[in-house]
Amino acid sequence: MNFSLNSKAIASTKADCLVVALPEKGDWPASTTEVDGALGGLISKLQKAGDISGKNAETSMIPLSDQQWSRLLIVGTGKDTDRNSANFRKALIAMTGALKDGPSKSVLINLADTALTGAENLGSEPAKLSLIGRTLEDQLYLFSDFKSEKPAARKLNKILVAASDTGKAQKEAFNLGLATGRGMNYTRNLGNTPPNICHPVWLAEQASKLAADHDCIKTEILDEKQMKKLGMNSLLAVGQGSTQPPRLIIMEYRGGKAKDKPHVLVGKGITFDTGGISLKPGAGMDEMKYDMGGSAAVFGAMQVLAEIQPKINVVAVIAAAENMPDGNAARPGDIVTTMSGQTVEILNTDAEGRLVLCDALTYVKKFDPEVVIDLATLTGACIIALGHEATGLLANNDELANELLAAGDRASDKAWRLPLWDEYQSLLDSNFADMANIGGRSAGTITAACFLSRFTKEYRWAHLDIAGTAWHSGKAKGSSGRPVPLLIDYLMSHAG
Repeated sequence: MNFSLNSKAIASTKADCLVVALPEKGDWPASTTEVDGALGGLISKLQKAGDISGKNAETSMIPLSDQQWSRLLIVGTGKDTDRNSANFRKALIAMTGALKDGPSKSVLINLADTALTGAENLGSEPAKLSLIGRTLEDQLYLFSDFKSEKPAARKLNKILVAASDTGKAQKEAFNLGLATGRGMNYTRNLGNTPPNICHPVWLAEQASKLAADHDCIKTEILDEKQMKKLGMNSLLAVGQGSTQPPRLIIMEYRGGKAKDKPHVLVGKGITFDTGGISLKPGAGMDEMKYDMGGSAAVFGAMQVLAEIQPKINVVAVIAAAENMPDGNAARPGDIVTTMSGQTVEILNTDAEGRLVLCDALTYVKKFDPEVVIDLATLTGACIIALGHEATGLLANNDELANELLAAGDRASDKAWRLPLWDEYQSLLDSNFADMANIGGRSAGTITAACFLSRFTKEYRWAHLDIAGTAWHSGKAKGSSGRPVPLLIDYLMSHAG
């Protein structure tokens, strides 16, 4: 797809389809008023007749004749009081849905002058251009790698996005949005790849490929022998029931000053989760290929950094393993000694994510991190608590937690903070080891984070439980690409 910004007058810009915004109430954007005048008041007449309402995310495709545009797509942006970043994104999604499989080869989008309220992050044109770019890439995504018959190529191949000018701020913002969308799509490609292909060694190969494609990324892969030497017995225990060996994947992006401490991202990379000996029910188990969603999001974020190259240091660490049941698999009742020296009684082998993460969280101390953020499809309890709208957030530092919450709000990739109080820690008590790997049915998301917190006392740390947000089920089944937008917004806010 050919994307570009356009600052020429609308009337002098040719395109098969012209897109304008229409509020349900309130003042029209200048571009809509200009187009209405050029079309002899067509939009005003349609609204007055009740053919179009301007309700948020409502779209109407109008054929045109004797114009330089063959079609006019009117996108409703709702009432002034409801025109926030989330609703604006809904309108963008509806717009892309109306365009992507249509007959138009070229499109001119005039939405960046839409006035938004209740969205301080989107008050500027560059911020809106960034969201437009990201949403276009995100919504044009198609995964057909394993279809024997490929879908017909889309006719749409050129998208112009109108801006007041094409200066540095506008270009950088738009390109960041496009790059973020591509990072989300990379995350989705990894997540949607079937587990007979996407296993720990294959994931490690993707990291090596990313480094080969981008000189600014350096990669190191640790195998079983190296992890054993480091004392990563907890991570190794999860993978010992599989014929696919586990890997610890390290990717470094050094765009900041040498003295700047890195922001560290840690991803759970369980490429398939049967539950191990604590076997999951068969229904829906195919979706456990998405249990590497945390690692996929880390990959997506690293690709965005490699493309944009901001002035910041970021280290990514992925704990990759496959959780399978066989004669060599870890058992409920086993006790393992983690890299930190703390011992864990495994009461449930299906609580494996925390077992691979705890060794990775110990390992990252070597980087003297500014902060550590781990991402994991960790608990079904998070879906019960927050559904599929918000990522669960727990942290040992209020400032870091608030920054991540704000980044999620700005990026329309929301998170919600849960408590990490000492009162929950006792639920992990074990009669035989320093801790158990589960805390019972109560507060499952919180006790999982409490477990991780015991390995993060030496640095500022936040945990993102993306069990409810990393993928979609049902008809829209597939990886979502979240929380790449949240991560990129956070990292860019700290870039020099």
